[in-house]
Amino acid sequence: MEKLEARILIVDDDQDVLLAAKLFLKQHISIVHTETNPENIPDLLRNESYDLILLDMNFSPDATSGKEGFHWMNKILEIDPTSVVILITGYGDIELAVQGIKEGATNFLLKPWENKKLLATITTTLQLRQSKVELEDLRTKQKVLIADSDQAYSNLIGQAPSMQKVLNTVQKVAITDANVLILGENGTGKELIARAIHRASNRKDEVFISVDLGAISESLFESELFGFKKGAFTDAKEDRAGRFEAANKGTIFLDEIGNLSFALQSKLLSVLQNRKVVRLGTNKEIPIDVRLICATNMPLYQMVNESKFRQDLLYRINTVEIQIPPLRERVEDITLLVDHFLNDYCKKYKMPQKRLNQSTLTRLEKHTWPGNIRELQHAVERAVIMSESNMLEPHDFFISQMDENRNTDTIPSNMNLEETEKMLIRKVIDKHGGNISKAAKELGLTRASLYRRIEKYGL
Repeated sequence: MEKLEARILIVDDDQDVLLAAKLFLKQHISIVHTETNPENIPDLLRNESYDLILLDMNFSPDATSGKEGFHWMNKILEIDPTSVVILITGYGDIELAVQGIKEGATNFLLKPWENKKLLATITTTLQLRQSKVELEDLRTKQKVLIADSDQAYSNLIGQAPSMQKVLNTVQKVAITDANVLILGENGTGKELIARAIHRASNRKDEVFISVDLGAISESLFESELFGFKKGAFTDAKEDRAGRFEAANKGTIFLDEIGNLSFALQSKLLSVLQNRKVVRLGTNKEIPIDVRLICATNMPLYQMVNESKFRQDLLYRINTVEIQIPPLRERVEDITLLVDHFLNDYCKKYKMPQKRLNQSTLTRLEKHTWPGNIRELQHAVERAVIMSESNMLEPHDFFISQMDENRNTDTIPSNMNLEETEKMLIRKVIDKHGGNISKAAKELGLTRASLYRRIEKYGL
């Protein structure tokens, strides 16, 4: 039988007990240490890390109260709260052992023990400890991921009065559990606002689950949001929680909620009203406790009048409504945003710090930015990558080309292949608000290939 990879400490004042336990356990456990004097426990724990500690409850002659065992168990847990302790008692006092478990022990053993019982108890306890370690590891990783995610969305930049109004609303609503509806054009930073609300809420240490409803097909809506049981459909090979269950105790952000069909709106409304989900393939209701934040760039009130969006769902999701202004209405923030993106991308690409001259800034402020902050962000990234100078000029952002061709929808018949390709690339980049990844995907190119063509055509 292969030995278990574990470090065990046995503390007992009976040398015969220690010797017998060590001789037996050494056959099954990789490292077994013994100690007769409990006074040495603090030094042992400072110098070694043990997966399991077996601790006698009585050390003084004729002692039967278990007070010594409780004292040293508490000392062990004080030094290392993650320690796993099995109490040993020789008097068959079950009540004493139960009291020990209430105070922090994981299990207990009665002396004299059978070797099989001893090994079984140790093995079971080690498995339990491993589960606890894995759970704590998952919690730690979750906290790191939450922190990383928050860091990526941590900068709310805006001095314009319209943005100050948004930030004030965020501050007020964050400390409540009110449902929030965020309205705004594409690229205005709706998810940024949603994460800011979560980060300032009482749920900040729990998960933030973002769901792009526009990217989920109607056939997958229920399985993705509410989960499913193994065998519920052809590819359901295991039980799986949906996004609402995953967000339990935290925040769920439903982006592009205006894209839902009327039928799916009804299913979502039912979940929001009952605060329960039912996984596909079951009838069991699972309670959920989530903070709901929704967003859309679509005119929901007009859609209600046109019977394209449920009025009762709109009332359910918009306890507080936040309207994010487009970039063209907060021109005074462009300088702040450009400085922020320049710092980020110069660090990311390990380039010298680049700056803008006043004429470039003026041109940026005059541009309408239909793709809003996302378009500005990608324009700055592209300028950082493509410009050979540390002083960025208007042509580094190809603003002139964007403005001149924004309304150009036809291709003249006398254009050659290269001119046609140049115009097509410019139109697709413009269509996606300067998002190179999306433009490259639509053109069937890699990002690197698209960048080479941008450089070739001076775009």
